Amino acid sequence: MPADPKQPAFRTLDYAVADGIATATFNRPEKMNTFNGAMMDDLLRLFDVTDADDDVRAVIVTGSGRAFCAGADLESGGDTFDFDKRVGNRDQVAGVHRDGGGQVTLRIFDSLKPVISAVNGAAVGVGATMQLAMDIRMAASNARFGFVFARRGITPEAASSWFLPRLVGMQTALEWVYTGRVFNADEALARGLVRSVHAPDDLLPAARALAREIADNAAPVSVAMARQMLWRLQAEDHPMAAHRIDSRAIVSRGRSSDVEEGIKAFLEKRPAQFPNTVSADMPDVYPWWPEPKFL
Repeated sequence: MPADPKQPAFRTLDYAVADGIATATFNRPEKMNTFNGAMMDDLLRLFDVTDADDDVRAVIVTGSGRAFCAGADLESGGDTFDFDKRVGNRDQVAGVHRDGGGQVTLRIFDSLKPVISAVNGAAVGVGATMQLAMDIRMAASNARFGFVFARRGITPEAASSWFLPRLVGMQTALEWVYTGRVFNADEALARGLVRSVHAPDDLLPAARALAREIADNAAPVSVAMARQMLWRLQAEDHPMAAHRIDSRAIVSRGRSSDVEEGIKAFLEKRPAQFPNTVSADMPDVYPWWPEPKFL
């Protein structure tokens, strides 16, 4: 019997969809959910699955046990980041190794569904940087964060040099990266890395409540377009770039069945039942960018 695409099999995370919300939970608690090749593959596939499933309106990523993700799996010791010693390196392009964390954040960047991280514990190294491409970060009061690369003798990865300053400002980004220190959830909140801090038992309910607000009230196609517009256009050098996309997108959406339903529901004071789907009804202007190549 063929695998059910609604119940995909992953090696390093548990996956469930309930009432329009997909929850992906890292399931290597005995390893502090450390990142390895299998986890990279799972995360890349996760967002292919959620993008393709019109029943998914928002995605929550969280961890099990004491960690969200405690960085790279260091079982190889000092050879962990020596990519020349890897046999049959599948992530090479023209002889250059592609960073696995960067492949993950670039895939999250392309996501058509909102992504919320629920940080239940330690989130250091790639456990911190993978979240930077997610839309909203929520943390338990016992969560810890660390951009620890300089303390391991390596450099920031997962395209975090692009994401992190945009989220918290250059001064904070430089401080955290230069020192490599681990800091608590309160500092993450004060510096703008996370949206809110919760008692551990309240974290997932709070994340689900936020996801529920999106799923229950917002048109999926409008959310998908808004996500791409806000993430991509903030890197442009003039607001005219946004005006060009805004104009085309609102013309397309303005004649959609979603708008007819949204206005009717508002006037009738009832929840809207938006008919358009991400898989079939994205505006013609999407995608409007040329996809850059690695080399």
